[in-house]
Amino acid sequence: MTREEKELRRQQRERQRQVEMAARAAGRGPLDVPFLLLTLLLTAMGLIMLFSASFPMAIYESGDKVNAAYYLIRQGLFAVVGIVLMLIIGRINYARYRVVGKYVIAVAVILLVLVLIPGVGITRNNATRWLGFGELFTFQPSEIAKVGVILYFASSISKKKERMHTFKYGIAPYALLLLVIAFLMYKEPHLSGMVLILGIGAAMLFAGGIDMIWVGAGIGVGVLGVWGYLSGKISYNSARITVWRDPLTEDPELMQGAAYQIRQSLLAIGSGGLLGVGLGRSRQKFLYLPERHNDFIFAIICEELGMVGALLIMAIFALLILRGYWIALHARDRFGALLAVGVTTQVALQVFLNIAVVTNLFPNTGISLPFFSYGGTALVIQLAEMGLVLSVSRQMPPA
Repeated sequence: MTREEKELRRQQRERQRQVEMAARAAGRGPLDVPFLLLTLLLTAMGLIMLFSASFPMAIYESGDKVNAAYYLIRQGLFAVVGIVLMLIIGRINYARYRVVGKYVIAVAVILLVLVLIPGVGITRNNATRWLGFGELFTFQPSEIAKVGVILYFASSISKKKERMHTFKYGIAPYALLLLVIAFLMYKEPHLSGMVLILGIGAAMLFAGGIDMIWVGAGIGVGVLGVWGYLSGKISYNSARITVWRDPLTEDPELMQGAAYQIRQSLLAIGSGGLLGVGLGRSRQKFLYLPERHNDFIFAIICEELGMVGALLIMAIFALLILRGYWIALHARDRFGALLAVGVTTQVALQVFLNIAVVTNLFPNTGISLPFFSYGGTALVIQLAEMGLVLSVSRQMPPA
């Protein structure tokens, strides 16, 4: 290759780099392909495992008109809507989402209040967490609250910079908002959602640059709260604490409730062994394990795919989380970085807490596994949040 040809290629690469930089500045850069593929892979795997875990219940509930794919069809439709929404949100310049956060958080607080009004909220399993129209359409306002906290915190914190070191501007307003939301969710009660909201807020405040003394104070308060809950000092659900401490309890009342569920979950996990009993061949999903297609779907994964399959799914989640934080580190500005941190932290906490509950590492708090657990509204919101991260990835400075 001659010197002139090398120079020509160098000039072409430089022009291409300038074009890419201009496109990203206008919000028209390429989506982050690894993050997108990992999201689509988890969504597809979630639908497969949901069908496997749910078809016995679907057949049991369908009566004369057998429809084994009832839950799969409903979840699949929501998945299509969520993926379309993810791609649309990912194509929009994320700077436009700055003004949305305060409205989303306001709507979320109003909906959380409505849930607590007798006759308005929908109660299931002794918890009033839902709004909607009977069984036709229901949703948890806590899902909207998560998005609201991420959007509002990212927008507000990104504007303060040095003032985040002060208590008046960097701690007080955010702590007050988190306490209001946590109190409303505690009254439902929804302990897992409350922990998620507080964890997301704490992670975003840390990324926003608050003083380490407040980080240490927050960790101390969190440890104290966990100790109080597990020791029974904070009353929430004493039966769940008893079961967590001794899942083999012989109390007749507990054996038909929380103890029965965690026993069946541990039995499913142990039955899977190293390689599992085979996809679709779980025995615990035949009406033995409660919430087999929802909060406890990971137990069915362990039973059918074994420890190897479960570790593979956990590894894919880990790759998605690491890629999300990588996008946050390479974001164009503070607002984009905080958006990516908030969404990624939510996924990380939710996966960890769900697996911890299913394996009895933590007491049962009723938390779903992202992309896998049945719940159309939750899946749509999760995919929309992935769109926020993809929107941030489109404006990363080119390498």
